[in-house]
Amino acid sequence: MANTTVRGAIQIHGQNPQYLIETVIRNRIYDSNYWKEHCFALTAETLIDKAIEVKCIGGVYGNQKPTEFICLLQKLLQIQPEKEILVEYLQADEFKYLRALAAMYIRMTFNAVEVYDLLEPLLKDFRKLRQRSVAGYSLTYMDEFADALLREERVCDIILPRIAKRSVLEELGDIAPRRSLLLDVMEGKARSPSPAHSSRSRSRSSTRSSPRRSGQSVSSRSASEERYISRSPSRSRSVSSKEG
Repeated sequence: MANTTVRGAIQIHGQNPQYLIETVIRNRIYDSNYWKEHCFALTAETLIDKAIEVKCIGGVYGNQKPTEFICLLQKLLQIQPEKEILVEYLQADEFKYLRALAAMYIRMTFNAVEVYDLLEPLLKDFRKLRQRSVAGYSLTYMDEFADALLREERVCDIILPRIAKRSVLEELGDIAPRRSLLLDVMEGKARSPSPAHSSRSRSRSSTRSSPRRSGQSVSSRSASEERYISRSPSRSRSVSSKEG
């Protein structure tokens, strides 16, 4: 019962959400030690700590072993949190691998308009991400990862559901044309940050990193988790009872 989708889950693209990951990879996830030891009875709130501990993105590596990243993605598909919680995950820019996990889940489960609206802002996030694959570790960036989610058919060894192209949605009037930041620069509308703004940015950056250095990461995570409390306690209870 530990691998059963939460009771009352909504079908995604006409099927069980967990089936969005191919059977071979899904079975490898179920057989992995990480899934059995760390993903049991996780909820939308407790999954945050596990996502913060993730050190890389990726699908399978070595002898086709699933990464922690893909195991947590499978867990999200199993418990199916509310959309508001996933958006909060995505906006938690202090935890880049939590953001990457949310971006992957949103790409697989949300409709096309929501995918473009939510993932295109990540094209301005240039932080480094480690990626693990069968070939080993490699370096990528958040904007490249987001671009791959919007353009590629397969990311992290997972075949992504098809979505309408952006040009089609623009013609239908479902989404506004995207405006390039370079156009603002060419028109002279971009303004360089003032010294005061730069100092505030550095201050925010040091403030974000200081809790980890001073050993206060637990309290920081606890404050963040308050944003991800599920509105459907019955759903959480059903997961615990079924998996127990």
